[in-house]
Amino acid sequence: MLRGIRLDRLIVQPHRGAMRCFSCNAPTDLPAGERIGFADCCERCDADLHVCLNCRFHDPSAYNECRESSAERVRERGRANRCEYFSPGDREGAGAPPAREAARSALDDLFKKS
Repeated sequence: MLRGIRLDRLIVQPHRGAMRCFSCNAPTDLPAGERIGFADCCERCDADLHVCLNCRFHDPSAYNECRESSAERVRERGRANRCEYFSPGDREGAGAPPAREAARSALDDLFKKS
């Protein structure tokens, strides 16, 4: 801690592995130590990559749709931004998460009309 600032919150660890484009779901390999730049685009569909929808902190149910409480509000989540807290997420394609799908199918089975 330095003068009341938690440094571990300011340092975003580089992502290792692959990130998926929010637009076309194409994988983008990130070698160890590499980061997504503010102007980087998807090689397949040319969509911006440094966007909230590709970030691990993006959460539509959270305040400002972001789990990082220090991040500034971003209005257009699908456009490039200069958020310093951006960290590539491990999004596994579009659609509802498996737990949500399982819960919905369980409810459908419970209230199924005979």
